[in-house]
Amino acid sequence: MNKITAAITAVGGYVPDYVLTNQELEKLVDTTNDWILTRTGISERRILKGEGKGTSDLCVPVALEICKKRGISPEEIDLLIVATVTPDMTFPATANVVTDKIGAKNAFGFDISAACSGFLYALETGARFIESGRYKKVMVIGADKMSSIIDYTDRTTCIIFGDGAGGVLLEADTEGYGLIDSILKSDGHGREYLHMKAGGSVKPASIDTVNNREHYVYQEGKMVFKYAVANMTEAAKGVMERNNLTAEDIAWLVPHQANKRIIAATSQYINVPDEKVMMNIHRYGNTTAGTIPLCLWDYEKHLKKGDNIMMAAFGGGFTWGANYIRWAYDGDKVGK
Repeated sequence: MNKITAAITAVGGYVPDYVLTNQELEKLVDTTNDWILTRTGISERRILKGEGKGTSDLCVPVALEICKKRGISPEEIDLLIVATVTPDMTFPATANVVTDKIGAKNAFGFDISAACSGFLYALETGARFIESGRYKKVMVIGADKMSSIIDYTDRTTCIIFGDGAGGVLLEADTEGYGLIDSILKSDGHGREYLHMKAGGSVKPASIDTVNNREHYVYQEGKMVFKYAVANMTEAAKGVMERNNLTAEDIAWLVPHQANKRIIAATSQYINVPDEKVMMNIHRYGNTTAGTIPLCLWDYEKHLKKGDNIMMAAFGGGFTWGANYIRWAYDGDKVGK
């Protein structure tokens, strides 16, 4: 019997309608369009507006699009994993809220919190359920409503982040397609450079934490940049070496969309040319766990069966890693 691997059989994505441009940010903080473009590569980002709207509302259209593309009912989903650091609420899990909203009555679900590396962690986790042989259809979604934890008076962070979600369906394959290998890492020492100061059990929400604006993303950009490039590169190189892959063997590099300079440095260090690098940061900004699946969604029509896809990410805490996938279908034959 051939080895079971978890293949991606459908992709979905969603970004809100509201576009927050650099010109609008110029009115909120001391910055300029040129400054933002030069340092991040971002022109605009999407923001989820509306009373009572949360991360689950980003996930629902993704899940429904995936079901439509694959021609399945939500009731056929066995498991839903949502990677997010902006859950609808502390509990229940956002995945459970999504299963209820889409009518996935036969699925169980849970969330994974690994910041910008969340989708890679969730993909590896979902693949293991498929490989067990007990689960047939596992949906993995990366989604974040970053606008809910961004201080729009802090120019170091508000220019970077946006809201969005993307996801995939995993199914069993015995022909060598799907998730082939992963290197996933974490180092809690990095938490001092990228974190949220309050809102957890160490420092619960209070009048003081709200007044001190401690419920927003805190980031030391220079340190994050340094660690991101080094660790994303190391993880991607490690996976390539372990699987005897050269840069020529890689059809696409799918890097986390944090900063155009980080993307450029990572691709340069592993010798993947620009034309093989997926990038949409200029349109969406950094959607945290949503960036990699949103890239797959945007580039789906360019993907060919058998393509070697290398995904790499780095997130707060720190978390990082790389996933190697052999693509399972011709994307240009799938309609959005």
